Amino acid sequence: MSEHWWRDAVIYQVYPRSFADADGDGMGDLEGIRSRIPYLAALGVDAVWLSPCFASPQKDAGYDVSDYRRIDPRFGDLDDFDRMLADAHAAGIRLIVDLVPNHTSSEHAWFQAALAAAPGSPERERYHFRDVVDPEVPPNNWQSIFGGPAWTKTDDGKQWYLHLFDASQPDLNWDNPEVHAEFQSVLRFWLDRGVDGFRIDVAHGMVKADGLPDTGGDGTIEMIGTTQAPFFDQDGVHDIYRSWRPIIEEYDGDRIFVAEAWTDSAERRSLYLRPDELHQAFNFDLVLAPFSAADFRKAIDSEIANNAGVGAPCTWVLSNHDVQRHVTRYGGGELGLARAKAATQLLLSLPGVVYVYQGEELGLNEVLDLPAEVREDPTFFRTGGAQIGRDGCRVPLPWTREGSSFGFGANGSWLPQPADWGALSAEAEDGVPGSTLEFYRSAIALRKAHKATGLTWLADPGEDAFAFDNGALVAVVNFGAEPVPVAGYGTEVLLASSPITDGLLPGGSTAWFNK
Repeated sequence: MSEHWWRDAVIYQVYPRSFADADGDGMGDLEGIRSRIPYLAALGVDAVWLSPCFASPQKDAGYDVSDYRRIDPRFGDLDDFDRMLADAHAAGIRLIVDLVPNHTSSEHAWFQAALAAAPGSPERERYHFRDVVDPEVPPNNWQSIFGGPAWTKTDDGKQWYLHLFDASQPDLNWDNPEVHAEFQSVLRFWLDRGVDGFRIDVAHGMVKADGLPDTGGDGTIEMIGTTQAPFFDQDGVHDIYRSWRPIIEEYDGDRIFVAEAWTDSAERRSLYLRPDELHQAFNFDLVLAPFSAADFRKAIDSEIANNAGVGAPCTWVLSNHDVQRHVTRYGGGELGLARAKAATQLLLSLPGVVYVYQGEELGLNEVLDLPAEVREDPTFFRTGGAQIGRDGCRVPLPWTREGSSFGFGANGSWLPQPADWGALSAEAEDGVPGSTLEFYRSAIALRKAHKATGLTWLADPGEDAFAFDNGALVAVVNFGAEPVPVAGYGTEVLLASSPITDGLLPGGSTAWFNK
């Protein structure tokens, strides 16, 4: 395992409840993940980011943690975790766990103690409680990311408590030294077990502006694509990360922090990556960008320039458990899949780190027609169904062509899978030339053999296309509908997401050339 592996790694996100189910209860688990480590090794990834598997009532799919030092029984126990980690390390795969420091579950011992204690007590000071003045008017106009007010009254009606997400996820008060001490202890607990780092959920949250002032407008702030707000991207968050960096530096093995930081600019995002703070921060600009050369080029240039200023790697991503799968975002069907492969191949040729969300290597689409009775995302319920939420990108993976839940587990899956997903299963695609799975395997292997050292733009091959030299290969990306000529860009085609015919790269395609 080389030094500073995290500067150019390919990291695979595992969403535990939807990856693989070993015990047949319909929900994925740690033993299921362990059984699929050979698959991940064959894919060629360097590390796994594991979404939360801590003890939780699962009101928000594990992002409502009731005990940060215990594995949720649905997924296994600490022994299962240790076995999974050992097998991953034996396969040369590092493991990053998900830390949720903005809020706890309402079932966390701290919050239960707060509810049992009096207003103004030390127990309540760990969260944001405010006295009720008018029972119809919350302390400010902040709205929950999941819909509705960000304040809920205690059962006795005397105080409100703040929750930027669901009412079952009360926000912690990071002005309280006890909160700082607790999370430093949690970091050490998992570092001592051997994890290779932490993805920090809502890394731009935690710190709230003094006095909890109203926001502009009606108080609604979108989590995805947010601007700076009294509760997001406050400068005080950086003090937290400066206190965490020395802790992780105490441990050998080049361990890391990666931030989920939604900011209003690449410049603001790069502040999280200063040398005494975090190692990576997801660039969500390409998640939000239309499939066009101009939009992608603008996002790429901005990220490279700002991250160079702090000496941090760029961190590229197209899909995750919170956003619509990019096959569907790009139009769905054959068109969406072609564009998704082209965009992924583009990312894999950029300097920096690439994150892959489970199932994208199979070409999975967003499941848009889940019936209301199976949905679990609190967004769906808090908006009365006006927003369908994120369940569609969380449908369990198909592993086999046939069988119960296409091999996900022995007794079905917690969300129903589309009937045609057997054809997109790992079994159906394994070893099949032209399959999305084999495309990902080839692209990741070629990326490792041709490591990017920079980016130099070349002459555009077409109006909605661009080309660049990354120091190891030349990439040509055609975002348009019409083919573009690629003669003169290289001596040999290393990989093309769609076949090049008569020297023309089809629309919605990427090609790599030897220099």
